[in-house]
Amino acid sequence: MACDSSAALAPHRQLPVEQPRTERALGSHSPIGQVRAVISGAGGAERRCWSPWSTEPREAGVGRDERRGLLSDPYESFMHHHLQYYGYFRDEEKTAESSSLMLREHRPKSSDSLLEQESGGSNRHSLQDNKKLICSLMLKAALLKSKQLLFNHLDGPGVPRLREPRGLFAVPTSRGPLQAPRWPLECEVIKEQIQHIEWVPPEPEPFYQPTGNEPAPLIVGEEKGTVVYHIKPVAKGSYFTCSRVGGARGPITSPAISLEGPEDTTLLFESRFESGNLQKAVQVGPYEYELTLRMDLYTSKHTQWFYFQVRNTRKGITYRFSIVNLMKPKSLYSMGMKPLLYSQRDAQTHGVGWRREGGDIRYYRCSSEEGQAMYCLTWTVCFPHDHDTCYFAHFYPYTFSDLQRYLLAVASDPVRSQYCKLRVLCSSLAGNTVYLLTITSPSQNPTATATKKAVVLSARVHPGETNGSWVMRGFLDFILSDSPDAQLLRELFIFKVVPMLNPDGVIVGNYRCSLAGRDLNRSYQTVLKESFPCIWHTRRMIQRVLEEREVLLYCDFHGHSRKNNVFMYGCNNKSTPAQRLHERIFPLMLSKNAPDKFSFHSCKFKVQKSKEGTGRIVMWRMGIPNSYTMESTFSGSTLGRKSDSHFTSEDLKSLGYHICDTLLDFCDPDRSKFLQCLSELQELLQQQIHRKLKDLGRGQDSDGAWSDISLSDIESSTSGSNSSQSDGLPAHLLSVAEKFHQKKKRLRTRKERNELRQKYASSQGLTCQEKTPVAGERRLGSPTCRTHQPVSAAALCMEDSCGKQGKTAEAGLISDLQRREPNASQEEQREERLWEHKCHQHSPGPERLWKAQQPQPLLITMLTPPQPQRPAGALPIREHLLPFHFQLDGEPHGSQHAGSSVLAHSASTVGTSPCRYRAGARTPSPSQGSLLWRGLCGGAPSSPL
Repeated sequence: MACDSSAALAPHRQLPVEQPRTERALGSHSPIGQVRAVISGAGGAERRCWSPWSTEPREAGVGRDERRGLLSDPYESFMHHHLQYYGYFRDEEKTAESSSLMLREHRPKSSDSLLEQESGGSNRHSLQDNKKLICSLMLKAALLKSKQLLFNHLDGPGVPRLREPRGLFAVPTSRGPLQAPRWPLECEVIKEQIQHIEWVPPEPEPFYQPTGNEPAPLIVGEEKGTVVYHIKPVAKGSYFTCSRVGGARGPITSPAISLEGPEDTTLLFESRFESGNLQKAVQVGPYEYELTLRMDLYTSKHTQWFYFQVRNTRKGITYRFSIVNLMKPKSLYSMGMKPLLYSQRDAQTHGVGWRREGGDIRYYRCSSEEGQAMYCLTWTVCFPHDHDTCYFAHFYPYTFSDLQRYLLAVASDPVRSQYCKLRVLCSSLAGNTVYLLTITSPSQNPTATATKKAVVLSARVHPGETNGSWVMRGFLDFILSDSPDAQLLRELFIFKVVPMLNPDGVIVGNYRCSLAGRDLNRSYQTVLKESFPCIWHTRRMIQRVLEEREVLLYCDFHGHSRKNNVFMYGCNNKSTPAQRLHERIFPLMLSKNAPDKFSFHSCKFKVQKSKEGTGRIVMWRMGIPNSYTMESTFSGSTLGRKSDSHFTSEDLKSLGYHICDTLLDFCDPDRSKFLQCLSELQELLQQQIHRKLKDLGRGQDSDGAWSDISLSDIESSTSGSNSSQSDGLPAHLLSVAEKFHQKKKRLRTRKERNELRQKYASSQGLTCQEKTPVAGERRLGSPTCRTHQPVSAAALCMEDSCGKQGKTAEAGLISDLQRREPNASQEEQREERLWEHKCHQHSPGPERLWKAQQPQPLLITMLTPPQPQRPAGALPIREHLLPFHFQLDGEPHGSQHAGSSVLAHSASTVGTSPCRYRAGARTPSPSQGSLLWRGLCGGAPSSPL
């Protein structure tokens, strides 16, 4: 609060009594106003009471010497009051505990003594109570003035202390609630919190066996059906602007129809909850529904993940559901995969969770919309109970709230929290927290900590691939356990774990993209920190780790929608021959530790240009040789004892344990396992090379196999999802980019220019037949012949406007003259090259060069007069100076370079009419040929000499 500098400079002046600024602002109901009221009521008349929180000067004679000595300078006076406002200089007033004593000792004639004198000493007991109330109200006034100070005056003296720094990000703790998810304003969210139990089926769930007779229902749509559920889609071309807890403002609308009575069997749908995805449901039969999935927010693609609620079910009735807007031509549903069903009544009464259900499953192409082929998934199901609430999902859901509940349990555990530190990596685009876990055993020796290698793991960069979260969950369960292997791993490594890279996409139910409308696994090279904060901070974190220590392994957990089993994508090591095939050892070891789940033959190690922006390749180029993407199927296994059966959540969690076990084998000081796997890889690679050579018809040549064929030639592509349409700028920058690109004119290709030239020539009645040249006349050919091609001035201007950038009309003319007959003499070609060079130097530009209104074919007529025989080795034409040369280029009269007369001769031979030429003449005759020269060189020739 500002001080009164005039009072500090001249304390002897009598200042007018003025109401304090804080009191004026807060009124009589403020604590300061109450202080004045108490004093007025106690003394019978209003008395002013100075306090250390007030900006008014003390009464005359009260501490005046002290103020005069301390606040003699205006700056010191201002700083004193300013710092006093924030809790400093409390030693002068001895805090609020001794405020009454301070008022008596330092101000014997202050308001306290005045109050006692006026009361006559009869009500001293009430005065003591009033003074206590005054101090209490003064403390309240301080609290109102500053939010940085805390006063603990309930248990004892009111000693001020600074408030603890406010948490910028919410980290789950045992003392507070979970962070509420933040939604874009376009999303409506119901208040019901959806949570499912975890359950493992006692028996393997087999694949569906197609019979070939599954029906393919014809899509009816809204025209012949009834819309029973519909949420408003995001407007096309929109982009993310802001978010809030609870999504859209205002009351929640009812997108579903109302039941007509208890006998109405219409199903009620809902998907406006965390990770839910269903946009529309159309009833096309009594028990048949067509479903439309919502595309990833702010995009027009990526429909794969579905998760929705169904109510008002009936037992014993076969329902048919058909999802009509899937976009992938191949799917695991064609290979026996079943959807997941969850019954809320079964979960409450029998403890049964998600299970595979469905019959008559078929995946087929159904329609095309705006050039995009659409595919349909149809299946039938029977619900287990009447009036039950059930859920369908593409795979086992794992939401952002599920992650926070797990991290809360870890942070609240006094044992696990000792070696697992939970931090905030960054905040997402919508403001949701991206968590970072650092897992290692605490070490008293800094040297031992510095020698530890790092392992970086991440998951859910694609929000619809919940497989990654379940694998990550299994890894965290094991590495945070009290197992001896887990303790050893914590002693050897420092684990950096990002369990959910794309919380925004997980919350809104996207399949592949973030709220920027882009695939984050194609954006690891980005420099747009604000648009892709999760990826930018993850890469920066790994860069900092690489500066401190070696990163032994990087692995990003994903899900795959077209292949069974679990496999990895890596990067071939080409730079270091001594480490050849070393990047394949870890996946091979993992296949040996999990033979019924992991398939090494499905692993690929090819570095494709289209995948340069993925985390696997970017980390590999940053210096992590063992950089992988682990893909786990949405369906199940075709290996070992789990063949032809679906994966459960427990199967995926077991993969996390196998990763830890394989990591110990990979770093075992006993290198026998390592060398054995390397030998197997070399033998396997030799077999693949021999098969490749056999396919090429070269026979089996083991000696030259390694040098003739690279590893990339043997393997196919990684066959991942095509996200090329999701690369590039985020959605909110596309409109800016489009406006910028509209300013640039699209350049036509050579093929397009040739087609335009042919159309123009045909419209002028030209033919491809070459006329028989008369004596001294040469025509440059037909429009379809590249060697002989007559082009008019207008045509050349048209070509220049549609041609390559930077191509001028002079260059077009030169390129046209270069298409002359190949039987021209070398001297003529040399003269033409000199003429072309000189003409290009002195050309004034296309705006003055061609002004023909009626385009006509350019005829070049040459008269070849008899010339005297030249001796051998002499130049064809003598060098003469052009008298008007200095007017063309501004050069001095004698600064022309050699070949000027040759240029004059060449110019005189090009025109629409013959140009007289005499051997030895200094200047060309003033004929029509000189007009062309004047047009080419941009200057007016002087009168002939």
